[in-house]
Amino acid sequence: MAHLGGRPGTGPSARSFGAFVGAAQRAGHLVVQPRMGMSDPRLMRSGLRATRQAEAVTVGTITLDSYTRLDSHEFARRALAEGVALNGYPIVAHGTATTLGVIEGIAGPDFPIQVRHGSPSPYAIFEALTAAGLAATEGGPVSYCLPYSRNPLERSVADWARCCEMFTRLKETGAEPHLETFGGCMMGQLCPPGLLVALAVLEALFFKQHGLRSVSLSYAQQTSAAQDEEAIAALATIAGELLGTMDWHIVVYAYMGVFPRTPAGAALLLEDAARLAVRTGAARLIVKTSAEAHRIPNIAENVAALELAAQAAACEPVRRTAAGSENTGILDEARTIIDAVLALAPSVGRALVQAFATGLLDVPYCLHPDNAGRTRSYLDGEGRLHWCEVGSMPVRRTVHGRVRLSSADLLRSLSFAERTYDQLALAGATFSRVTRTRHEKESVS
Repeated sequence: MAHLGGRPGTGPSARSFGAFVGAAQRAGHLVVQPRMGMSDPRLMRSGLRATRQAEAVTVGTITLDSYTRLDSHEFARRALAEGVALNGYPIVAHGTATTLGVIEGIAGPDFPIQVRHGSPSPYAIFEALTAAGLAATEGGPVSYCLPYSRNPLERSVADWARCCEMFTRLKETGAEPHLETFGGCMMGQLCPPGLLVALAVLEALFFKQHGLRSVSLSYAQQTSAAQDEEAIAALATIAGELLGTMDWHIVVYAYMGVFPRTPAGAALLLEDAARLAVRTGAARLIVKTSAEAHRIPNIAENVAALELAAQAAACEPVRRTAAGSENTGILDEARTIIDAVLALAPSVGRALVQAFATGLLDVPYCLHPDNAGRTRSYLDGEGRLHWCEVGSMPVRRTVHGRVRLSSADLLRSLSFAERTYDQLALAGATFSRVTRTRHEKESVS
């Protein structure tokens, strides 16, 4: 079994998720990660083992089910008792002994595992994952409240503060707890990149204020590679300025909206996500599979996506610095938003609550009652996101005029990536770029 030169991070310094990812990046490897979660412990264990054995530098994922995300653990227990398959792993309902059995002999310094959940009030989840010795998870008080719940934002902020403070106690065991902010993936799409960058940084600062020393900042691939490169460069610049000596890295998510329906189109989109991550110096990539448009992917499809992404990353020679990106104002916009929010209160959590209450933060197309709902964005013909209505947000200099969007316009925007990449596939991209590169090398030799 090959792992692109061996798995990094196996020495004594690799005692955390962040340390493993950092070691891989220094060795020149993009870490790739699935979104995998199964309710059957045996399947979950098989999925983790297959991820570890993939021909790529990988970390494991245990994605939780909907009942657990909503704190409905009794419903999860009832489903398990009745033999009903859930859409993820119910870590609270299964209990510590079962989870320890799932990860035994698989998890370790050279294969850290992250728990992914989607809960605005995740205290029971944090208790369960730490009881099993797992020291990496993700989310945030804004990014796991506004898109996924009706819980008041103030309650989510308080709940996440408790979780962070409890999570930091893992340091007493010798582990370094790691939290990934989901703020750069807000709503998955149609959220302009300046706001995504600002939310990712603000949640990372929230984690820092509550005792975390190792974090990652997310950014979801959108529909313009040039705009994404500028946004990730801005994210790296601001993180470097505000996170100080914290251990941090950037994680790119393969496109989170409507995925191409053809296998070739899906492969092209995933390859572009991997290349984007390498060009921008991101350390980790969350992959999607060719089955995304149709159903929940199986283990083999997840492994195939991991390996395709790793191959695409290995074929991308360019590592772009922040200075190499174009400048359309994303960095200035994100800084302006962050500075305005942080000026509201010494506590980042309190500042976030006040910012949404006053509309200083306002997420387009988000229906949560604590979101003002006075902002709108639109996608131009090249796939770039722009503001067209900004409400009370401090981003007026980047507004491209008032654009009236019909429901048909919104649907066309949501399906932009699907159409673009399926058309590329139908136009003759029957082989993925990785496959074509391999054929070209073989023909030359």
